[in-house]
Amino acid sequence: MQLPGRLRLSTLGDLLGTVHRAGATGTLELTTDDGRTHRVHVASGLVTLVELDGPSPTLAELLKTAGVLDDGTLRRALLRALSSRRLVGEVLARDFHVSPHVIDGALREQLAVRLRVLESLADARVSFRVAVRPPREALSDRPLQASEFLRGRRRARDRNKAPAPARDSSAYTLLGVSRDADATEIRRAFRRLARELHPDRHPHASEVERRSLALKFAQVAAAYQALVA
Repeated sequence: MQLPGRLRLSTLGDLLGTVHRAGATGTLELTTDDGRTHRVHVASGLVTLVELDGPSPTLAELLKTAGVLDDGTLRRALLRALSSRRLVGEVLARDFHVSPHVIDGALREQLAVRLRVLESLADARVSFRVAVRPPREALSDRPLQASEFLRGRRRARDRNKAPAPARDSSAYTLLGVSRDADATEIRRAFRRLARELHPDRHPHASEVERRSLALKFAQVAAAYQALVA
């Protein structure tokens, strides 16, 4: 399996496609120039875990946003997971009777969100490490299938093509603009949202609130990148 040394020479979609076709097991690492290393763990070519070196949505936060958890349940579940050294998903399913299907759906959405953040990276050093043992949090028994992590992903061969409307529909929604908005309107909407959402503009926010803001900021940035880059 051959991978390019830099992300700018390829795309995340092409990297994941190469790993999938090779049926590789290990960790795809993307290290940016500021020293942050992001990791995509795979087993037999399928994605089992995505780790971002920076703010990223937690399972509990996604379930709270979806209305599955209230603040009290969220706090109790986090404390119980910490004290018992169990995963939050395990605690929620066994101790708080949250449906395993709901938890699985949130975990898969978490991976999808993190992959979208990685897709917005302009460049990074690319490497692949063979893993002896998968991380504890990895979805080893129910990894993302190829259709979940490859469909709609940008490829190097598409760089000179106009963006596909189906792929970009969510980007217009995230930025709050119509599909016939021009570049100036899209740029204005992005700058407004970036000012509102950037975590540094909310110095008194809690850690959970800052992570939520960081997630929304990353989603808005990825949407802007998809429409005007």
